Amino acid sequence: MNKTELIEEIAKSADITKASATRALDAMIDAVTASLQKNDSVTLVGFGTFSVGERAARTGRNPRTKEAIKIAAAKVPKFKAGKALKDAVN
Repeated sequence: MNKTELIEEIAKSADITKASATRALDAMIDAVTASLQKNDSVTLVGFGTFSVGERAARTGRNPRTKEAIKIAAAKVPKFKAGKALKDAVN
């Protein structure tokens, strides 16, 4: 499912227009992004938790030249599924 299909499903399920569903989805994505930028986590009970993780610096290889390169440390977004979501999938 892509974003357009998700918007259509939200609009149908919530009985709202596609424009309203688009604004709602975009607002949710913006809110989660803003929270993660502040190093906060977002917990949606039953669905899951969005958080920020740390990836350590490491040495990698350039696949073309086989030369060793340094890969810098980075913050990465993480998602951990909640119990209800896991149960729904299984």
